[in-house]
Amino acid sequence: MPALQVKIGDRLVGENAPCLVVGEVAQAHDGSLGIAHAFIDAIANTGADAVKFQTHIAHAESSAQEPFRVKFSQQDATRYDYWKRMEFTAEHWQGLADHARKRGLLFLSSPFSEEAVEMLDRIGMPAWKVASGEVSNPLLLERILRTRKPVLLSTGMSPLSEVDHVVEQVKAQELPLAVLQCTSRYPSGPEEVGLNMLGVYRDRYQVPVGLSDHSGKVYSGLAAVTLGASIIEVHVTMSREMFGPDVPVSLTPLELKELVDGVRFIEKALSHPVDKDKFAAELGNMRTIFGKSLVTRLELKAGHAVKREDLTARKPGTGIPAGRLEDVLGKTLKRDVIAGEFLSLLDFEND
Repeated sequence: MPALQVKIGDRLVGENAPCLVVGEVAQAHDGSLGIAHAFIDAIANTGADAVKFQTHIAHAESSAQEPFRVKFSQQDATRYDYWKRMEFTAEHWQGLADHARKRGLLFLSSPFSEEAVEMLDRIGMPAWKVASGEVSNPLLLERILRTRKPVLLSTGMSPLSEVDHVVEQVKAQELPLAVLQCTSRYPSGPEEVGLNMLGVYRDRYQVPVGLSDHSGKVYSGLAAVTLGASIIEVHVTMSREMFGPDVPVSLTPLELKELVDGVRFIEKALSHPVDKDKFAAELGNMRTIFGKSLVTRLELKAGHAVKREDLTARKPGTGIPAGRLEDVLGKTLKRDVIAGEFLSLLDFEND
């Protein structure tokens, strides 16, 4: 397999393969298993390729000292309480994974503790999405690498030196790897998306690259796939009126479908380079309809040497093409012509 491809489940991702579009649910389910299942159906209906959650086990990853990034919850006294409310059981996660697979989606979930890795591994993760905040956690990374599964590395909070170090670790284990540009601002403005990093990562690491987007717009993903992104990951919300900290960075299902359709359109366009000469030849009839011919501005007599001011151009292109103006200037008419008459090369004396 070429270096710039990885296999995730039964999907080939990278060069000469379709872009993997991932709908990120994260905590948008707000602790409701039913809503989590509804997200799977909504994302599947858009034509996306994968659904991704986040697996939080409060006691294994958090403490009472953890602050809120944004104080959004009226019912959770602490961030720990929020993570606790977001937990699902192993059986719940298995059900979500089975549901996703039945809908033709890859099922992914970012683990935030070693315990989460162990539980998700039993469920059968096809690959590990390492969240931006976990790149600097060697304990989690070591546990992930022991599973021998592909790694999708987000880079939202890391300097290049830290990304270099983790990429080196993954490559040392000879594991498939993709690196995703990410900006951990919620939402990210256009000046913060960092599309330039796609080329930097591709050249620096020689792996497939992608964009984990927090702009809340379809534009970043469309631009990224044009620049060669092999993975596009976006947050999803059922509605912009929903509760939760990630709503401003999310796409609605309708917007996700627009993104998916746009990605597929761009892929098809990029995979079909146009032979301009061949294409122009195929449009001969169109050129005749829309092209213009040389016609006389006024009545001219036989023996007249045609000048620029004698001529204009009008549709259709059934006479002497307007583009051959220089070939006609100075030629002598063999016959009288009326104003507005389409000229033919047979109307001129042979030089």
